[in-house]
Formats: sequence, C-alpha cells, structure tokens
Amino acid sequence: MVADHPRDDTISVFLADDVPELRELIRYGLEGDEDFVVVGEAGDGAAAIEGVAETNPSAILLDLSMPGMDGLEAIPEIRRGRPDVAIIILSGFSASRMERKARERGADGYVEKGTPMTELRQLVREAVAERTPERGNSVA
Repeated sequence: MVADHPRDDTISVFLADDVPELRELIRYGLEGDEDFVVVGEAGDGAAAIEGVAETNPSAILLDLSMPGMDGLEAIPEIRRGRPDVAIIILSGFSASRMERKARERGADGYVEKGTPMTELRQLVREAVAERTPERGNSVA
C-alpha cells in the first residue's frame, strides 16, 4: 500500500536481504503502517549500495549474511555515499555476536530476525529521528 503522494513525514525504507520471501514479509509488515513506504530491495550488498544511492531512503534494513558482498562490507560504503541514512542491521546472528562489529562499521541499530514488527518499526523510527533531527518530532 503505497500512497500516490507520500506525506512529507513518510519514512522511506530500502530492504537488503538475500531471501526474497523475507523481504516481501518485511515490506508487508512495514507498509501496514501508513508511516512507512518501501522504496527498493536488493539481494546482496553491492546491489544495496547502488539501490540506496538511487532511491535516497530514510533508512535501510540490511542483512549481514548475503552472497557476494555481505552487509558488514556494505555498511561503510553506504555510509560514505549517504551519511544521513539510518542503517539498521536485520540479522539472523545474535546481537551479542555481531552488533559491536556492525556498529563499529557505521550501523545505527541492530535487530535480530524474528523481532516483532511493532518493535522493528519503532527502531526504524528512532534511528531515522537520530540521523535526521529535523524529522524527530514527525516520526515519533
């Protein structure tokens, strides 16, 4: 459900995961809330870097484990090209195992796959508000 004319405060999200079915579920879960619109998808890190540059999203949900270039490798490249984008890792690895590495490379948040959608949406809102303070009041 994408509005013909998204509101100015809509949070645009790019999805990067190598499992198309998971991307579809996340898209459905995010767009079930009128505050979100998914603007693009990718199945590996290199395509995610290119997609973020093309779509200019507010946030990217980025899997760590993907073929070719993985999420950890993609984080610094995404950050260089889009310092204002909120990078949230969505991973099957436990946070205790990989969160520190992801944050050291420039990620804003880390969430494990299987986290309830309400929590995921809230984390995205918070990360976007921190990256773009002028939006802080409109995404809370």
